[in-house]
Amino acid sequence: MSPAAPDPKMLSSMDSEHLSPYRSDGKLYGFVCIVTGATQPIGRAITMELAAHGAACVYACSTTSQDQPDDLPNTINPVHPNTKIVPYPLNPAAEEDTLTLIDEVLNTWGRLDVWVSSCGLLGSPTLETTAPSDLRKCFEANAMAPFFALKYAPPAMAKTTPRGTYPNAAPKEVEYGSIVVVSSVASTYGGCWGPCFTMTSHAALGVVRAGVTSLKGSNVRINCISPGQIDIGLSLDDMDLARTQLPPNPASLQSQKLQREHIALGRSGLPQEVGKVAGFLASGFSSYITGANLVVDGGATTMNPLSVPI
Repeated sequence: MSPAAPDPKMLSSMDSEHLSPYRSDGKLYGFVCIVTGATQPIGRAITMELAAHGAACVYACSTTSQDQPDDLPNTINPVHPNTKIVPYPLNPAAEEDTLTLIDEVLNTWGRLDVWVSSCGLLGSPTLETTAPSDLRKCFEANAMAPFFALKYAPPAMAKTTPRGTYPNAAPKEVEYGSIVVVSSVASTYGGCWGPCFTMTSHAALGVVRAGVTSLKGSNVRINCISPGQIDIGLSLDDMDLARTQLPPNPASLQSQKLQREHIALGRSGLPQEVGKVAGFLASGFSSYITGANLVVDGGATTMNPLSVPI
């Protein structure tokens, strides 16, 4: 006896009740997004991915005006001409800067839909060389920035708007939003780098977990991405890592031989692979996911939890 075919009316009802306001095809039409750390390889990849999903606007934020991603519009617009890329100088760990950015977004677009916090700081690789000031800087970059996103983005995400007249426009008829915190596998493991990085990466994941309860009933989701070893074009060969006591030395993990030994997929990841996960978490494909920590490390933490490459 063959199973009965699903009722089209039931499928339509499920789509409208549970995937709405998100599109079931994952598109972000009408969405206004903020990405911090947009000058870094992972931030750039996330910005590109949100544009590929059809976002109306992405504020590509960087720490200083001298470090603005002015080339991002020239890179993205030929491929995704309907997404407006706005280079924006921002200190994401500064409360006043965060509030100013949100005011500008609401005054210009009337809505905010996605906030990706992707800036981070490694800090010193050893306890002996770590000063309290180093720890404070890492907390500001790795945990305070996500905290400000959690605290101030949801009220802006509650704003609804009619359909605009700009490209990729779509109405926002109900409250919703997605906050994505890009941390590291150091959010759950020790020994990935120095104490500053491990402690503050744990704190970043703590922001996400605390946010689930804080955002209950708001229709704003918050999730974490914890990348492992991602090839961002930075060599560790010239860094003084002899006293890190990490098994093995992080610089040696950039060799293809050790990557094949320590990473299940046999290679380091690409920024675009992290970007695709951020696009997933921003879109309707993840409409029932909040409080998750998606580990993007090629299986390294599962295989070798005591020798996790960053």
